[in-house]
Amino acid sequence: MFTVTGAFDDGATYTVQITGRADRPVIGSHRAAALVELHLGEKVLLSPTGPLTAVAGDNGASVLAVLREYTNVIEESGAVPRQASVPGS
Repeated sequence: MFTVTGAFDDGATYTVQITGRADRPVIGSHRAAALVELHLGEKVLLSPTGPLTAVAGDNGASVLAVLREYTNVIEESGAVPRQASVPGS
């Protein structure tokens, strides 16, 4: 589990824990959890240069990528995933 602090475009801030659990990928902010849920199954870049992967609740790197894409991530702490495994690579 790791913690992410950020802000939405309207200035509202959040702090969440990314759990790595498919049934509850984000704890701490209903709005951030809804954002992640909205994008489940969509493709997202894990970094500015890739790779591209589907957002899944049990893939902490993809959940973090959604937060980075759609909010202003201010701080990441804990065991933040640096590389995610991509099937077939």
